[in-house]
Amino acid sequence: MSDQESSTSSSQTEGEFEGEMDEEQDRGMEEEDRNEKGRGSPVPSLSNFSSSLRAVLRIKHKYQAIKKRRQEMALTVGGSGVLMGAPVRTSPKIFTFDGLTPSPFSALSAPVPQKKKRRRRKRVLFPNGGGCRAPPKQEHSRAKYCLYLLFAIVFIQVYNAIENLDDHVLRYDLEGLEKTLRREVFGQQGAVEDLLSHLKDYLSTYVHNKPLVVSLHGPSGVGKSHLGRLLAGHFRSVVGETLVLQYYVLHHCPQEADALRCASDLAAIISEMVERAEEEEKIPLFIFDEAEHMHGEILDALWQLVASKQSNEYLNAVYLFLSNLGHGHITKHMLHNSSSISTASGRHSNLVKELMPILRATLEELHPLWTEAELLPLGLLEKGHVMECFLDEMAREGFYPDHTNIERLAGEVEYYPAVGDHEYSQTGCKQVVAKVNML
Repeated sequence: MSDQESSTSSSQTEGEFEGEMDEEQDRGMEEEDRNEKGRGSPVPSLSNFSSSLRAVLRIKHKYQAIKKRRQEMALTVGGSGVLMGAPVRTSPKIFTFDGLTPSPFSALSAPVPQKKKRRRRKRVLFPNGGGCRAPPKQEHSRAKYCLYLLFAIVFIQVYNAIENLDDHVLRYDLEGLEKTLRREVFGQQGAVEDLLSHLKDYLSTYVHNKPLVVSLHGPSGVGKSHLGRLLAGHFRSVVGETLVLQYYVLHHCPQEADALRCASDLAAIISEMVERAEEEEKIPLFIFDEAEHMHGEILDALWQLVASKQSNEYLNAVYLFLSNLGHGHITKHMLHNSSSISTASGRHSNLVKELMPILRATLEELHPLWTEAELLPLGLLEKGHVMECFLDEMAREGFYPDHTNIERLAGEVEYYPAVGDHEYSQTGCKQVVAKVNML
């Protein structure tokens, strides 16, 4: 048999099978239509379910018969002389109903799929337990409340410390001192601000590791002694008369031969005042005016008190030195640099910045006491400051503050050559008191 005949026979069997399948489907559809017409309710009866099942069984038997017939025909055709190597069409090994449209009764007739049993996992056993260990519970630690309590205690302590510092500063009334110095001291606002800053930092607490040593330097008549008198009067009113010492070298120890005795007496006085201040929990003030006339023995005794760190006896104290040491450097700097700076604060900051290294080197060569001191230079006074000195002194003496008279008195004072718009006095306010007394 040729290839054409074998393909023809196979196509005929396929056509017969397809025709038979179409007939069976038509019959099944007709039966379903009749069943649907005869149904009185949407739920199918037992007879309808059995008829559909019988139809499925008939289709299955018919398919098996056709499949067997095709296999026999393929064997018969192959044995009667089919060429070797020719492809033989075989039927599918598995028959499925994927291409068929499912009927509403097929879901009822089909077996219900069973749920797959999940494989039970083995329980994880811990070494020291008979079963699963429960996850740890987050418990609130009691130590947290102790930590909160500690924070509260620290906050209260810091707050009380701040309040105590404020109370300690209020004891010395530094605000009142600032008002007094701004009102009474003329032309030295920069130096006054620096001095008040040192006092506020030191007096804000009672325990210190070293005393406060401040040294004011400037030419004659710029207000050094006047500033010392104002400080002494203020501290006498706040800490008491016995805790303030004003030491004038030319008055207390004029002879150099008595320098050793003066140094011993001064050390005894300072020791007594410091002990009294310790008992009253106050800080004493020691003012040394005309420090440029101090003898070497007195400077040595003061240096031992200021620089000594072996005892806590002399640490809580304020030492103020007033002198005209280095006045030549201050005068030269003011006359050469004032024309380029217009404001008073700018002149003072420039004076401190540029003159401080030179002034400190000069003073340290004289005595090591100045290495322990904070240096504050006082600049020259202008003509306007001298007029303010005359006005204040005339008001104190009861004279009428006549502006014409004040200008006349200020014109009698000697001045340096004008530097730009500035005219500096050679003697400052030194002659003001004498001239007012001659009125």
